[in-house]
Amino acid sequence: MSINKTRGFLYGLSRLLGDVNAVKKGTVGKRIVRRAAGKQTGKALHKLFK
Repeated sequence: MSINKTRGFLYGLSRLLGDVNAVKKGTVGKRIVRRAAGKQTGKALHKLFK
């Protein structure tokens, strides 16, 4: 297994664990909004520094 596949797996696992934690705490809505905002920020920065 390559380092990139391992890293991708670990990032995916951490996202899943964060989702589980949000469900336990009852902050799912906040998490969804923050993830969406982060995605948009990433897209904007990508366009800016392309």
